[in-house]
Amino acid sequence: MLKKILKRGALALLAAGVVWGFAITRDGTLETPTGTGVVTLDAGEFEAFPLPDYAAQFVDDDFQSYLVEVAPGIMVHVLEVGTGYPVYLQHGLPTSGFLYRRIAETLPRDEFRLIMPTLVGLGFSSKVPASQHSIENHIAWMNTLLEELELTELIFVGHDWGGPIGAGALSRSPDLMQGMVVLNTVLAALDEPREVPAILRLIRIPVVGEIILERVASIYDQLPSFQNDPQSLPPELLDLYRRPVEESGNAKAPLAIARMSVFSPDAPEAALLQTIEDYVVAVDVPVEIVWGASDPRLGSGLADMQALFPQATAVETDAGHFLQEEAPEEIAASIQRIYRQIQLAD
Repeated sequence: MLKKILKRGALALLAAGVVWGFAITRDGTLETPTGTGVVTLDAGEFEAFPLPDYAAQFVDDDFQSYLVEVAPGIMVHVLEVGTGYPVYLQHGLPTSGFLYRRIAETLPRDEFRLIMPTLVGLGFSSKVPASQHSIENHIAWMNTLLEELELTELIFVGHDWGGPIGAGALSRSPDLMQGMVVLNTVLAALDEPREVPAILRLIRIPVVGEIILERVASIYDQLPSFQNDPQSLPPELLDLYRRPVEESGNAKAPLAIARMSVFSPDAPEAALLQTIEDYVVAVDVPVEIVWGASDPRLGSGLADMQALFPQATAVETDAGHFLQEEAPEEIAASIQRIYRQIQLAD
């Protein structure tokens, strides 16, 4: 009798585990933000998106907040401020366009128009099923955004996943970019396999990744450890990045985007990364590199980026991965130098 009870109990636990595993690996649903009112730009009218108080406290009244539809039901949230030369600033994982707010505070607003979109799945942009997160899709969505804004020229600033995604989007509108500022990111394609970091090996495993990032530990709680000064990412700032994702009903993006990483030249999207490298190397525009040397993940990658852009001015700081929080003045100064070079070339 005891054996039968134990057997039935084991089977019940197994069945429960299967059900739970299925539930935790669900694809997620499309969650589309809705706004109120209209923001009028030269390119037309866009749906205004009033910021909740916990986000509005980080920007002033000059900032515009609006939504742009980049695919049916998929909206990209954009922060914008200024009226001058366009600067497209693309963040990466797992932040939002708010990451560039301190650069926006530093630059003269009559000289620059700062456009700070948030990647689909993060911040106040639409949340999509996990299976829709791919490098190709993110590039296509951001290219559509740039087309909708009817931009004719810009300076590109790319960080983390925003480097290859933003550069990939610009490669499909190749005449747009007139200058580039590269922050801690990767733009070189793979010519040989690279070792997959231990944590990425784990989170790539179905169920295991969901348990680690969706049940055991929040990726947002880990962000201060990527900084030279952990206090540069205080709790209220972590909430700014965390809450729009975790309160949306679909918090799949951080894990899904992390799983997009490519470590082999034979990977399906390796050819796409090669196209991005070919574009950024071939385009004849002024380039500067601003690097956070205390970044535990990419801090040692400055030499590789300099090899990709041997003529670029490189500014090495002691900042961590999210150097926008620790070295905003250096980034703003780099943008201004690039703009002056563009003016001299005209």
